[in-house]
Amino acid sequence: MTDSRTILIADDDRAIRTVLSQALARSGYQVRATSSAATLWRWVEDGEGDLVITDVVMPDENGLDLVPRIKRVRPELRVVVMSAQSTFATAVKATQRGAFEYLPKPFDLKELLAVVERALAAPAEPAVADDNEGGEKLPLVGRSAAMQEIYRTVARLTTTDLTVMITGESGTGKELVARALHDYGKRRAGPFVAINMAAIPRELIEAELFGHERGAFTGALNRGIGRFEQAAGGTLFLDEIGDMPPEAQTRLLRVLQEGEFTTVGGRQPIKANVRIVAATHRDLRQLIRQGLFREDLFYRLNVVPIRLPPLRERIEDIPLLARHFLDRARASGLPSKQLSPEALEGLKAHAWPGNARELENLMRRLAALYPQEVIGGDAVAAELAEAAQPSGPDGQTQPATLEQAVERHLQGFMAAHKDGMPVRDLYERVLAEVERPLLRLALGATRGNQIKAAAMLGLNRNTLRKKIRELELPVVRGLS
Repeated sequence: MTDSRTILIADDDRAIRTVLSQALARSGYQVRATSSAATLWRWVEDGEGDLVITDVVMPDENGLDLVPRIKRVRPELRVVVMSAQSTFATAVKATQRGAFEYLPKPFDLKELLAVVERALAAPAEPAVADDNEGGEKLPLVGRSAAMQEIYRTVARLTTTDLTVMITGESGTGKELVARALHDYGKRRAGPFVAINMAAIPRELIEAELFGHERGAFTGALNRGIGRFEQAAGGTLFLDEIGDMPPEAQTRLLRVLQEGEFTTVGGRQPIKANVRIVAATHRDLRQLIRQGLFREDLFYRLNVVPIRLPPLRERIEDIPLLARHFLDRARASGLPSKQLSPEALEGLKAHAWPGNARELENLMRRLAALYPQEVIGGDAVAAELAEAAQPSGPDGQTQPATLEQAVERHLQGFMAAHKDGMPVRDLYERVLAEVERPLLRLALGATRGNQIKAAAMLGLNRNTLRKKIRELELPVVRGLS
């Protein structure tokens, strides 16, 4: 059966044009194909075609730049963007500029035909303004099939205010996804406010979330602004939602149902003008069965679920991630490093119980402690040897004293330099590696209060501020 609708294809790769043309023709569509963005634009201006499939990189114009122009002159014409530049930024740009769908190359022909059917059957779309912000920042890194699906999901969600539940093991990047949803979404002009349920005393969580009135409880000398108010107009990220106590769960459910809340000790309702993104590494369905998490709250939060795969499920992304983390280490002042093929193979063979966070920490150690520009397999093997420590009866790694942990780490480092290569500034490098997490954890424990953190560390406040600047540690605004 022949379909009277016409598909316009633009791709500078002759083989791809041929394959797509044949597949669409077999499905009954009329097809016109070109290698030129200019020719595609002429067809669109002439009113031809019922659907456009365009590549991003073409000789005469970027396909992404063509999308908003098409949507301005023919808002009803749907555009499918395909690209071998399969990054998060590409997926978001395609969606924000008005593309109906983004497909990373290589793609499955059955998937493309399904997208074509959906695009042709979809109701008319409103015109979309060109949004050229964001540059080529890559908050998410990876080209595996699992990450491509996450890119596409996040890109679709940037145009909505839907509540999102992010699940995944510790270290998989749940907060990165939450920030991407905010930074590229409708509420990016507003604040991004995060609260970790596991880091707040249970009796203080309600006051932290909703604020409190003066005298609401012992020590409440002034009115306190909660995270819901702080995040007004923006995004509230509820990290480790599985650790929220039952009484706070009940109150949160009421907010999600009614769209407003009251402070602890208050009576005047306040409008909850936030987008909720929640995250957990725990199995919430198991917690529901155990009576530890409300089932009705779960369904309120789990409107759009996003599961982040552990690093062991996307081994092909490890070289790209390692390069990304080494680049970040260099940007923070550490020496520029590269990894040998043997080193990359060693990384791929590791189980990565700490996921991407573990890989980032390893890259920082390698950049800080190893003098050679190209890191070899022996150095990586020495650093990963710590992962093979004996485990206790509960399967967890036996804790060691800080001195023992540092000594074991340095033993592996020294073993990797048995060839006699000169090591310089080792003392300062080791101190910097210990100092950074120490200050970061102290600031986290005091919720960014530098006066309390300085007292905890036994440092002068000015000394702490200087170290924060030198180490480029994040500072929580409003706390000093």
